[in-house]
Amino acid sequence: MSGEQPTTKEIGDKAESLGVEYLIQNGYSIIEQNFYARKMGEIDIIAQKDGVIHFIEVKSAKANFDPIYNITPRKIHKIINSAHYYLKIKNLDSPFCLDALIIRGKDIEFIENITL
Repeated sequence: MSGEQPTTKEIGDKAESLGVEYLIQNGYSIIEQNFYARKMGEIDIIAQKDGVIHFIEVKSAKANFDPIYNITPRKIHKIINSAHYYLKIKNLDSPFCLDALIIRGKDIEFIENITL
């Protein structure tokens, strides 16, 4: 073993892969990943289920920190702006919601409608 710690990007990429697997297993169709909305920010996963588009933020962290604390009001605001931008450029008029996938090791918590 090299003893090297994984980088933040590697942790995030692995969490997103686990998140995509989870969503597919639960009946979601993946539309896009890592959609960058100009200066507004990035949407980790855009998925669809039952006619609703889900803009999903994936959060993970190293073992001693709960990643749910990375879902801040500022982050939610950026996701909302990015979601509106996505709907506009894709010319979509569809119901949508903002969700979070919290990855803690191999445990996955899916939280729908994080703006409530």
